[in-house]
Amino acid sequence: MSIFHLAFNVRDLDTARDFYGTLLGCTEGRSTETWVDFDFFGHQISLHLGAPFTHHPTGKVGDRMVPMPHFGVLLPMEEWRALADRLQAAGTAFVLAPFVRFEGQPGEQATMFLLDPFGNPLEFKGMADLAGAFAT
Repeated sequence: MSIFHLAFNVRDLDTARDFYGTLLGCTEGRSTETWVDFDFFGHQISLHLGAPFTHHPTGKVGDRMVPMPHFGVLLPMEEWRALADRLQAAGTAFVLAPFVRFEGQPGEQATMFLLDPFGNPLEFKGMADLAGAFAT
């Protein structure tokens, strides 16, 4: 199994630790004064000090526009629900609140979009069957 690595910018490492580590529950890895790694649901993200992504709401999800570019992860549905509940309890301002897409169709998924504290767009998908990620 392969894992992805994504490096991107944040403005403050302590705020990043609070969001990615405490709120999202990602385990911290190596770090220096200018970057920190996290286990992002089995993948590696490296957060470096700098200007965050520039993004625009040009992606269409159903009848809603979402920020592009964005990144995220596909989770088993129970893990996604637990994360959605935790984010809602924390008062997260969603770009797109948790909901189910393609209900009853191949690739049925739950999704939610949010911004990290620096404006980097994230999408989390919940799948009843992760094999359905590529269903047509």
